[in-house]
Amino acid sequence: MRIMFVAGGTGGHINPAVAVANEIRRLDPASEILFVGTEGRMETQIVPKAGFNIKTVKMNGLSRKLSVSGIIENVKTVLLTLKASRTSKEIIKEFNPDVVVGFGGYVTGPVLNTAVKMGIKTAIHEQNAFPGVANKALAKKVDKVMLTSPQAEKHMTCKNPPVVTGLPVRREIVTADRDFARASLNLKNNEMLVLSMGGSLGADAINNAVVEMLDMLKNEENIRFLHATGKYGKWVQDKLNEKGIPYGDGTNIEIREYIDNMNICLPACDLVISRAGASSISEIQALSKPSILIPSPNVAENHQFHNAMTLAEHDGAVLIEEKDLSGKALAEKVLELKNDKQKLRDISVNAGKNAKTDALSEICRIITNL
Repeated sequence: MRIMFVAGGTGGHINPAVAVANEIRRLDPASEILFVGTEGRMETQIVPKAGFNIKTVKMNGLSRKLSVSGIIENVKTVLLTLKASRTSKEIIKEFNPDVVVGFGGYVTGPVLNTAVKMGIKTAIHEQNAFPGVANKALAKKVDKVMLTSPQAEKHMTCKNPPVVTGLPVRREIVTADRDFARASLNLKNNEMLVLSMGGSLGADAINNAVVEMLDMLKNEENIRFLHATGKYGKWVQDKLNEKGIPYGDGTNIEIREYIDNMNICLPACDLVISRAGASSISEIQALSKPSILIPSPNVAENHQFHNAMTLAEHDGAVLIEEKDLSGKALAEKVLELKNDKQKLRDISVNAGKNAKTDALSEICRIITNL
């Protein structure tokens, strides 16, 4: 089977597509797979590292600025889209796919639209509770729409009934052993591990709040903190030093730039503090982890808030909007959950109620049966 995956712009679109492609390749080594992405974006690095070929088209999103510069940008985008459609047709003709699957990003628009016009089977996967612009438009045309969250259906008009598949979660996380993970981090049975992060690049609002929280809770007993600052959060350690907050060996605070062993840290932790990207939500659900979610306000359609609400409205997470975020608010909530084990357990149970741990196999089944 020849399958074309289209995804671009952010890891939230690219990584699920790569996970599905890997699983299809595992199930059917004879399958032929090609990715199509945006020229000059992160997919041109991620996809080849995963062992797949990628072709690119030049594409931009529409500007939301109500200004002369915004109008000029949008005129350029329309012209780029016309050119991208021609490039897409050339790529599709050359690869001759049996099915084209879009995982989001502006690049999916011209490629999937072209595939539909050429009579090729098509599908899309929407990761967020509030769909992106490209997927909302494509849902009316493609053969199959797959959703991470049932809430997304309220905001889409689909050609055919959509299927709630969930979002693929890495096998090594789903199958991880909690006891082994905690032993790997030298955690005592009565120690609570708080895992906090703001994404691969880092989030200043979360980093600042965590520093304040650590200052308040540094002497709290039976609690450990593991915080990932992100690429642009290297100043956090300077801030801790400035405040005289001990961290590192022999303390209850560990600071990293990235969590590169999430298959250990996530299963081992007792509470997660993070943004509300679709992948984070799915991993939290898959492992039934209590969480404090701080949605980024700087994303399209405010989709992280909608993602967080899928858990928070069912008492499956604590939601703190960034405008209400402070070290004091975080510290109070962490202490409340540490001292109320029943509430922590209730949030855990509710978080896992709608988990879709079979998302990977379900998505592969749908794609290969189109």
